[in-house]
Amino acid sequence: MSMSVRGIALACGAAAAYAAAIRPALLSWGATEREADTSYPSDELIGNATSGSTMAASLPAPPEAVWPWLVQMGCGRAGWYGWDLLDNGGRPSTDLIVPAWQDLAVGDRVPTVPSGTTYFRVEVLDPGRTLVLRSDLELPSGRAFDPRGPMPRAYADGIWAFHLRRLPDGCTRLIVRTRGRGSSSVAERLFHWVLGEPAHFIMQHRQFHGLRRRVAGHGPGGVEGAEADEAPRGDLRLVR
Repeated sequence: MSMSVRGIALACGAAAAYAAAIRPALLSWGATEREADTSYPSDELIGNATSGSTMAASLPAPPEAVWPWLVQMGCGRAGWYGWDLLDNGGRPSTDLIVPAWQDLAVGDRVPTVPSGTTYFRVEVLDPGRTLVLRSDLELPSGRAFDPRGPMPRAYADGIWAFHLRRLPDGCTRLIVRTRGRGSSSVAERLFHWVLGEPAHFIMQHRQFHGLRRRVAGHGPGGVEGAEADEAPRGDLRLVR
């Protein structure tokens, strides 16, 4: 067997192994089979989805204590609690609950870059239970568009949904689902498959870690303006 044929065979074998074992594990990291198979509010927003994932983590705090950290997310806001150099313009994600960022509403824009030129739109907001962010981008410009109007020739749109469930011990099960679709080319879909999905796994895993640390009160967190000796870190009470 020539080197070129052997190389092609190895590449095909690696691709098959990735598709059969590694990729499904990445797209359902941390989620039980039941969680991955369950339908959630907002799934219907992206019909005929061509991509998706369901990842989950247990957080050591009740849903009402996790929720404030979620609603203040965004570039130029609290950050994403992930790899800040990559997803927050290098600005550190906050370790505080900031009251000024708690009044999120359906239709609000949540910036994804420091300039605010691209953003998520709040599509569903059920306090303490569900937060759904939606992104609709024209390709290749990356400009946001309104999906209720004429659709661009090439586009990518999707949702990033956070579902909170109270566990028997009072803690939170955070289930994060993505669903996407688009009119992208085969090359763009391959790029998403090979690089986009692994990148999302890395960032989502990091966000779970960041949220877990913050809600557990292990960082210098708390509520902005609270006195450290009166309000324990992670406590949502404001000191008067």
